[in-house]
Amino acid sequence: MGSKPKVVLGVSGGIAAYKACELLRRLTESGHEVRVVPTESSLNFVGEATWAALSGNPASTEVWETVHEVPHVRIGQGADLVVVAPATADLLAKAAHGLADDLLTNTLLTARCPVVFAPAMHTEMWEHPATQENVATLRRRGALVIEPAVGRLTGKDTGKGRLPDPEEIFEVCRHVLRRSGQGRGITESDLAGRHVVISAGGTREPLDPVRFLGNRSSGKQGYALARTAVARGARVTLIAANTALPDPAGADVVRVGTALQLREAVLKAAADADAVVMAAAVADFRPVAYAAGKIKKQDGQEPAPVDLTRNPDVLAEISAHRARPGQVVVGFAAETDDVLANGRSKLLRKGCDLLVVNEVGERKTFGSEENEAVILSIDGTETPVPYGPKEALADLLWDQVAPRL
Repeated sequence: MGSKPKVVLGVSGGIAAYKACELLRRLTESGHEVRVVPTESSLNFVGEATWAALSGNPASTEVWETVHEVPHVRIGQGADLVVVAPATADLLAKAAHGLADDLLTNTLLTARCPVVFAPAMHTEMWEHPATQENVATLRRRGALVIEPAVGRLTGKDTGKGRLPDPEEIFEVCRHVLRRSGQGRGITESDLAGRHVVISAGGTREPLDPVRFLGNRSSGKQGYALARTAVARGARVTLIAANTALPDPAGADVVRVGTALQLREAVLKAAADADAVVMAAAVADFRPVAYAAGKIKKQDGQEPAPVDLTRNPDVLAEISAHRARPGQVVVGFAAETDDVLANGRSKLLRKGCDLLVVNEVGERKTFGSEENEAVILSIDGTETPVPYGPKEALADLLWDQVAPRL
């Protein structure tokens, strides 16, 4: 194998095929060697010449072209990753049943590397029992089938079935490749079949229609947790509080604003969850009274004091009243001093299984792409996480959660 990871980009015949051009660009610009294998029907949306020009490799639909190279065998055998985006209902059905009537389906049968499907279709097609059974079959065999996004479809239709953002599909592919070490063999999907709930961002408690009490949390750590969980096969529900980040591919995103809204969403989602990770920065207090109009500044007068009341402790609540036996609960503790001492105290007080504790401040952690932390366990062990990408911390945390499930 050469120095460049070899990726096969399969494109099936849906209107979202044009979005695969952006995925191809991200793959090639990040140093991957990409071979595009389109289906015949997909060429109605994007032609062979476009794929060949963008990838720098020939793009063919037929097993009978360049027969001396046995392309239907060699392409799959030599790949480090196969990603199909978009994957139509027809393509998923063929893959699940082992049909091989073109170059792409032949490639899927010969691939011995991780395979990622990014479905795109109308909501009714995605929800049909036949499609759901095909998806379950592919997942059971080790393929990663990303949940489609919710949004505008063709025409006036809106619902679940939209192709996730190409940049987010790329992040899944990058993570799968990293986990597999760019070698042969299916990536271990240690969260396959598991439902994980993750909270992210920072809650805001309104004072009046234009002001609120909030914090500096960007949500990036929670989103990294969601992306890595998807890449490890989990079904992910992301409770996002006031974030401005693109939805992670494959995650069901529930948007909230206040601590009370976050509590309601987490309790609802946790009802059938195997793990709950509270990465959001939840406000400890909220104003007792909400001013219906903007609070005016009065000349010569000091502002009236703002009375506060405590918000519910969501982490302690879900730790004490677990929705199902064996549910793993993880908390985050942002500390400014006596980090480990405060973290150990909080772990016991909250009653969760794991607590990720880190030092925060105006220029530390919040909003950055990196993090440094210690993962504390209820059994007394400590796992230092060196300074590095938030995705690395996310993976180390899932490494601790998975064996506990």
